[in-house]
Formats: sequence, structure tokens, C-alpha cells
Amino acid sequence: MTAYKTLIVEKQGGVDWVTMNRPDALNAMNPALVDELQDYFGRLYTDHSVRVVVLRGAGRAFCAGLDLKERSNRPDTGASGSPQAGLVSQRRISEIVMRMRRCPQPIISLVHGPACGGGFALALASDIRIAGASARMNAAFIRIGLSACDIGVSYFLPRLVGVSVASELMMTGRFIDAARAERVGLVSEVVPDEKLADAAAPYIEEMLTTSPLGLRLTKECLNMSVDAGSIEAAVAMEDRNQILCAQTNDFREGIAAFLGKRKPEYTNS
Repeated sequence: MTAYKTLIVEKQGGVDWVTMNRPDALNAMNPALVDELQDYFGRLYTDHSVRVVVLRGAGRAFCAGLDLKERSNRPDTGASGSPQAGLVSQRRISEIVMRMRRCPQPIISLVHGPACGGGFALALASDIRIAGASARMNAAFIRIGLSACDIGVSYFLPRLVGVSVASELMMTGRFIDAARAERVGLVSEVVPDEKLADAAAPYIEEMLTTSPLGLRLTKECLNMSVDAGSIEAAVAMEDRNQILCAQTNDFREGIAAFLGKRKPEYTNS
């Protein structure tokens, strides 16, 4: 297991509890945290021992966005301050959310306190979001002279809440609190901050009662279907996935467990 400086990864069976650990900076993403998030989510693609990921922040915040005190995080970064150097730095950050979507494990984000800019993007790139009552999220980029379209926000947000609400949030940079986030479908539920881990437990338990292959292919197919060009394209992938899953021992175990009214014991075979 890689020793991280800004991430805490706690393994509990098939679940990784990943905590961004810069509480004094509200877990703002400095270069070390950027690199470690990118590394962690990149490793997941071939790590089938991890079935579910829970992402959270230490202290008073989920993630306050990019640490702008670190010049290397800024779009104009680089020894020469050139566009080329800035683009390289920008892609280091945006690569995190692409790896989050590419990895086959479902990601549950537990959002409390500020989730701003890049922190907002991390929450949006997750599969499920549970909000603490203190959660406040915004596309902060537009408030510092940049576009609100950054780190995948322009892709994820309108797909989650619709174009009208996404336009409002992105063009103003205004905050959305936990209660409204639940109303517009941005988060699945709102709980007291101290109950966030408890709230994640039923989601995790239910995911772990699915077959490993079935869960991975469900995330993959959902990703593809969001952008499918037609119902035929979506159904073709669904059909392929069902036939693949039906050939496994886990499918036979799932049927036997259902008929026997017991919990399945999957072996990923």
C-alpha cells in the first residue's frame, strides 16, 4: 500500500474509506493532494479487491477547492508562465475526476462543510453523494476571474440537476446548501454531520450484496448510457453485460441464494 501524506486510506474488507487530510487548510488541494488523489484513483482500475470507495474530508470541510496559495495550482503556472505549462498543470487536476469515472468501483462522497471549486468537482464526479447538514457547495472558479467550467463541472452538474439549475449555480458562483441540494437531486439525503459514516452504511451493505462483476459493469454501463447516442446503443451494452454476468459462478450463486432466501456468498468467479 502506498504511503500517502495527504490521504488516509482505511481498508475495511472490500471498502476503502479515503479521507482527504489537510484539515487546517479545509482540505484544499495542494500539489501533494492532487498527485495522491490522481494516484489513488488510477490504481483502482485494476484493483478488484476494492469494491466500494467512500471519500470524505477531515476536520470542518469536505474540500475547499484548489489551494491558491500554491502557485503551481494556478492556470498560469510554470517556470515560464506559458500556456503550455499551464495546460499541463490543469490536466493534472482534471485527470482526477476522469480517473474517478474510469475506475469500476462506485464512489460515495460524504460532503460536509465547504465543497468548493475542485472540491465541488470531486463530489460531482462521485456516484452517490450524502450531505451533512453543514454542506455548502459552489463552482467557485467564476468568482476569481475564471470560467465556472472546470474539472468536469460543466459535464457533471447539468446531468445531475438539469441545465437551468446548473446555469444558475455556474454563472453566479452562488452556494447551494444541503437542503436545496437534496431537493434538486444533487445529493441522495441529508443527515447531521456526525451521522455521515452511519448514513453510508446501508448503501455499502447493499452494494456488497451484489456480485463484483455486476456492480462494476453497472457503473460502466451507466457512464456509457448517459452519453449514448440512442436507445439502441444503451440496450446493446446492457445486453452484453447481462450475458457476461450470466456466465459466471456468481450468477448461479445469486440465483441459489435468492431461492434459498439467504445472503449470497460471491467469489468473483
